[in-house]
Amino acid sequence: MLLIDIQQRLAPAIADSQAVTDAAAWVLQLAPQFDIPVLVTEHYSKGLGHTLPSLAELVTQEQIFEKIHFSAFQASAVEQKLASLQRRQIVVIGTETHVCVLQTVLDLISGNYQVFVVEEAVGSRDLKNKALALSRMQQAGAQIISKEMLVFEWLHKAGTDFFRHISQGWIK
Repeated sequence: MLLIDIQQRLAPAIADSQAVTDAAAWVLQLAPQFDIPVLVTEHYSKGLGHTLPSLAELVTQEQIFEKIHFSAFQASAVEQKLASLQRRQIVVIGTETHVCVLQTVLDLISGNYQVFVVEEAVGSRDLKNKALALSRMQQAGAQIISKEMLVFEWLHKAGTDFFRHISQGWIK
């Protein structure tokens, strides 16, 4: 899983910022329950600040990678870490959908990764740019999914204590 650039000075400018952050936090909290490795990027943290504290507290400092390329895949440390994990499926969340997320997703697809973008957990300053980027990613081969689609695919079945725990509130 790859969280891209939800940072202190950028996040307030994102449309529906709190909803994007909440969705990202929800996914970040669940990933370790399924042994899903998480990587986080920060784009030029000197200018944009660091990852939002509410998200940074969900990962370790070793999971956070600085980058200057828009594509996280162009950061050699990220590319090397992804290769070392030997996983061909990558879940992507973050900002901005039409810049860093888009360029990362396109590079991941070119690198023969299967990419899943969680729609609620990506954002842009302008919703039109977000929609255009999601469409372009899908045309390129990315799968656009919801956070519930993601977790139910990770769960595989009902009837477990973990399923009951995370499904509280979904079913009335």
